[in-house]
Amino acid sequence: MKPLYSPPARPSLRRRLLIFLLIPMAALLMLDALLTYGVALAYANRVHDRDLGDDALTLAKMLNSGQSGGVLSQQARFLLEYDPDGRSYFSVNSSRYGLVAGSARLSKLAQVPRPDAAPGLYDVQLDGHALRAATVRTASLRDPAGSLTVTVAETLHDRRQQAQEILLLAILMQTLLIASVLSLVWFGVSRGLRVLDPLTARLAARSHELTPIDGADVPQEIQPLTRTIDALFGRLRGMLALHDRFIADAAHQLRTPLTGLSLHVDRALADPRPETVTDALTHIQRLTQRAARTSSQLLALTRAQAVPGETGELRLLDLGQLIPEAVTQRVHEAIRAGVDLGFEGSRRPLRILGDAASVQDLLDNLIDNAVRYAGRGSTVTVHLQALDDGGAALSVEDDGPGVPPALLPRLSERFFRVADNSEGGSGLGLAIVQRIVERHHAQVIYRLGEVHGLRVEVRFPPPPPTAA
Repeated sequence: MKPLYSPPARPSLRRRLLIFLLIPMAALLMLDALLTYGVALAYANRVHDRDLGDDALTLAKMLNSGQSGGVLSQQARFLLEYDPDGRSYFSVNSSRYGLVAGSARLSKLAQVPRPDAAPGLYDVQLDGHALRAATVRTASLRDPAGSLTVTVAETLHDRRQQAQEILLLAILMQTLLIASVLSLVWFGVSRGLRVLDPLTARLAARSHELTPIDGADVPQEIQPLTRTIDALFGRLRGMLALHDRFIADAAHQLRTPLTGLSLHVDRALADPRPETVTDALTHIQRLTQRAARTSSQLLALTRAQAVPGETGELRLLDLGQLIPEAVTQRVHEAIRAGVDLGFEGSRRPLRILGDAASVQDLLDNLIDNAVRYAGRGSTVTVHLQALDDGGAALSVEDDGPGVPPALLPRLSERFFRVADNSEGGSGLGLAIVQRIVERHHAQVIYRLGEVHGLRVEVRFPPPPPTAA
């Protein structure tokens, strides 16, 4: 019983190379056969034309010399008319007496040259046959006032047969030559593909290494493939490093809340009084929220650090529409936190080249950082304005306690928190902002507020002309 599905045959580089060589060679063989036949036919025509002209001159001289008495014998007629494929034709005309011998119809078709000129050669049709004719005109020695016109014609069978014989010999030799060339090509391709054996062995000998495979023994034709594989290995190394960093960061950041959760659970179990259990549950709730926020920020940081091609393609975005809508979605949350969140800027189109989800994460982290560290009763304002170079500037400013000027350069570091700040943040928000800014080829600037507080400004470059 045959299987219901059979996998398609794998492509063969050797077979493909041979096909690419065989088809052009076959086409060249056909073209060469046509050219060879044309050359052979031209050569046969030239030889036969020369013989035909010689026959006409010989017959004219024989009749003019008087050796035949002006009459052709039966043997001479047979020799003139003999043709293996049928017959030949001839005619002898006298300017005084008209047709002397031969075919009257051929005589009417003859193209008479000048007296004593070289034999004239031309093509005629007679009795349904294509003929090649030669005509010579000479002065008659027996009749000085007259002249003889001798025409000899033959079919084209001998010419074509001779050309075909030459063609068959040429094709046989060329076929043998092409077969020899293909054999050499097969041998050369098989030997040439063996240069891949060291590369294959080097790849097979690896276990978990992702080091580059391109080396001095790799042929130039294979280098694009090896460079592509090395680039893939590089991306894999980056992904694995990002994976390891995520695990290390998660273990570092989640150890404290998980330890706290365990301690408060043990405290509630050891002291079942309602006030103790309520206090433990309050701490457990706060630690759970902190662990959830830390996990989400770790995922956001990993996403921001990923390869640009794996997180989404950069497209043309309108910040004049995107930013006000994103700020509106955070108003209710800011009200619950006791923070006045507002927006200042024009709503006219303000375009950049970016990823909408990443820009949303950037704005969320800036607002979260401002709301968390500014505290209740503060004001957070989101600004959006166009730059002189065609780019856009997005900034989030709060009137909270601010940051010491010496610590401004360190705000983008992972897990960095101001020492005297009472808020238990993870120190990842501005690090996420920094990674998103780098992906968009933008610039982030940290400065103190006019009175107090912190202002974080992100300057996006203008979109390239091709993006429009």
